[in-house]
Amino acid sequence: MTASTGPDLTGPDPTGPDRTASRLTASPLTGPDPAGAAPLGLGPLGLDVTVPPELSARAPAEARGTARDGVRMLVGRRATGAVEHRRFTDLPEVLRPGDLLVVNNSATVPAALPGRLPDGTPVALHLSSAQPDGSGAHLVELRRVVPGRAAAHYPPEESPARPGLRVSLPAAGAAVLTRPLTARLWYAELALPEPLLPYLERHGRAIRYGYVDRDWPIEAYRTVFATVPGSSEMPSAARPFSPEVVARLAGRGVLLAPVTLHTGVASPEVHEAPYAERFHVPAATARLVGHVRAGGGRVIAVGTTVVRALESAAADGTVQEADGWTELVVTPERGVRAVDGLLTGWHEPRASHLLMLAAVAGRPLLAACYREAVRHRYLWHEFGDVNLLLPD
Repeated sequence: MTASTGPDLTGPDPTGPDRTASRLTASPLTGPDPAGAAPLGLGPLGLDVTVPPELSARAPAEARGTARDGVRMLVGRRATGAVEHRRFTDLPEVLRPGDLLVVNNSATVPAALPGRLPDGTPVALHLSSAQPDGSGAHLVELRRVVPGRAAAHYPPEESPARPGLRVSLPAAGAAVLTRPLTARLWYAELALPEPLLPYLERHGRAIRYGYVDRDWPIEAYRTVFATVPGSSEMPSAARPFSPEVVARLAGRGVLLAPVTLHTGVASPEVHEAPYAERFHVPAATARLVGHVRAGGGRVIAVGTTVVRALESAAADGTVQEADGWTELVVTPERGVRAVDGLLTGWHEPRASHLLMLAAVAGRPLLAACYREAVRHRYLWHEFGDVNLLLPD
């Protein structure tokens, strides 16, 4: 299969020496991990896995010499605990006719803006949502500018954020901080010379973190399903889909339906719980989910964003049309009511998303998948490989 057309993504894929290994540890809910990690919230997973820094995908698959759909896919089956190693192009054969894939059609926007503090200090402003909340405010994060590298997290004691702080933005724009949501995220009022989305396209760039080797074009952060601009970071589980794979899925009798959830900014340094995000579940998608489940088919969410959207629309166990902001946090204790399986990327060992994965797949299968992924050197993060978690 040939790579899909798009911008030139050739370039180096070095492994940086500055990134320390992550550690997935079996730790209880009630306190810090003995090694000093924040509690995962999953309870004992029965494993202790080190994720070496070289397993971070530093560049898009296209820059590593393969197509978007050429990444690897580890398949785990909850009923048997079996795992198997596949290529993403095997997805149509792994799924069954009548299965439903629900995808997120949110398009990533270039949400990282250059800014300056009143004393002239350069900062990066990461916009957490392209849509304001009910009061007209936007969530933002200030990050430290590091020449030649990704913008860095400000520890709370070093952050310049404070009520009333004015951050100058390009073209005489400005953001004025009003109040904190967390130590990292602040509400801000924006004053821009044009509407937000064209302003971001003109002056912003894609948000990236330290494990990515350099800035990549915004197209590298958009999926084949991206039609509704609004995500600050890519709904990355869908990144490997190509038009060819979509066509083969349709030929196999696998259904596809969209939802929209605009992602906020991640917290790779502090692993905060999810906060409110804007979502929409169309009536047609809600009806199709109900139809498939009633007929014995499986509903497979493509990404944690889709799980959050569908579960937010299924308060009574049946998915209904829904539109608004969701603060839902899916945990093993809550469980899932609308999805049967999940296609997802590989998450940081202490990421809050692992709670959701355990809710869908169960702790034993999740532990087995992560052990296998490290053993077989799967690649982590938004440009990496994927994990398909199925009920059977």
